[in-house]
Amino acid sequence: MREDLIQGLLDFLNASPTPFHATTSLAMRLEAAGFRHLDERAVWHTEPGGRYYVTRNDSSLIAFKLGRRSPVESGVRLVGAHTDSPCLRVKPNPELQRQGYFQLGVEVYGGALLAPWFDRDLSLAGRVTYRRDGKVESQLIDFYQPIAVIPSLAIHLNREANQGWAINPQNELPPIICQLASSETADFRALLAEQLAMEHDFNPDAVLDYELSFYDTQSAAIVGLNQEFIASARLDNLLSCYAGLQALIDADSEETCVLVCTDHEEVGSCSSCGADGAFLEQVLRRVLPEGDDFVRTIQRSLLVSADNAHGIHPNYADKHDSNHGPKLNAGPVIKINSNQRYATTSETAGFFRHLCLENEVPVQSFVVRSDMGCGSTIGPITASQLGVRTVDIGLPTFAMHSVRELAGSHDLEHLLKVLTAFYSSSELP
Repeated sequence: MREDLIQGLLDFLNASPTPFHATTSLAMRLEAAGFRHLDERAVWHTEPGGRYYVTRNDSSLIAFKLGRRSPVESGVRLVGAHTDSPCLRVKPNPELQRQGYFQLGVEVYGGALLAPWFDRDLSLAGRVTYRRDGKVESQLIDFYQPIAVIPSLAIHLNREANQGWAINPQNELPPIICQLASSETADFRALLAEQLAMEHDFNPDAVLDYELSFYDTQSAAIVGLNQEFIASARLDNLLSCYAGLQALIDADSEETCVLVCTDHEEVGSCSSCGADGAFLEQVLRRVLPEGDDFVRTIQRSLLVSADNAHGIHPNYADKHDSNHGPKLNAGPVIKINSNQRYATTSETAGFFRHLCLENEVPVQSFVVRSDMGCGSTIGPITASQLGVRTVDIGLPTFAMHSVRELAGSHDLEHLLKVLTAFYSSSELP
């Protein structure tokens, strides 16, 4: 197990409580590796061998190396992941004052497991838009310290708690921020103005709006008797973002290589910066040949859509098809679904399996039980938008969409190795 690689992931996870912070963290690492930022509103000047990255909405990022070989003849190697994770987002008018407590109303973002959010030390981070000296500006903020909690109802008052109960997000999820004196009035925007002043050393004229998420302050960690697990929030899918980033930086390639980390996957990807938007195609059209050559390039290209897979849980093994139960630390998983919830084909799966065999990386397969529904990824969305051949893969994970997920500590190196080989491959099928 490469300790530097694992520590880099832990640092990245801790620095990325929201998609905005994840994109900033990715950009900082790319800058340190010699990638140059391109502004979408400016004219681009790129050249073969150059390293570049683009951001949109502060929450999505595309990074690329332009190869010295013609992409029309050799295609483009793309790795896709997403920056967002299920969480609790603060509502526009969130102030609640009940029984002398100041609480914030929240909206559930994505398909979150709600029960693990109770009794956690929560903080708040995201983007704030404000007016300053007559101009509208935005900044990221992070309270860092635990400032909120959602206490469980004691079992004495809910004797059926361990039999399972439906959580009402409207009534039961507003976190408690503090206690208020009877004469006090809660003003959330005033609190945000104070945080801006503390973090960025200025006083805004007015806080206009925000996109803020609660997050668990417990740090990412290596756990297990033999340190075989990674425990953290947002492993789905910052784990894939980090592996793709490191592979792009490490790959010694004459080919054109692209890393795509987009927001809003957990809610369908339909946005200006999501996989179901125009971001990727617009970037590619600015740096690849035009007209017929663009289509020729795309048809020679391949996308590895990297998103976490469901590891077979020892307590719930019957939730898996008995022949398709991926294990943690047993390598990346090829995800297959005949109903196109995953975009994998026999050709793209075969090529990924070939890469794993060539580089001595263990590989597994996942197919959902025939009597259960199947989730999806950015793979089918990007494949249909761009017309690019795609293989859906991911690292096996427990507790997906929980406030704290679990993955194998050895699998990160497995994924990095095969993605680096993919970026470096001289031929695609």
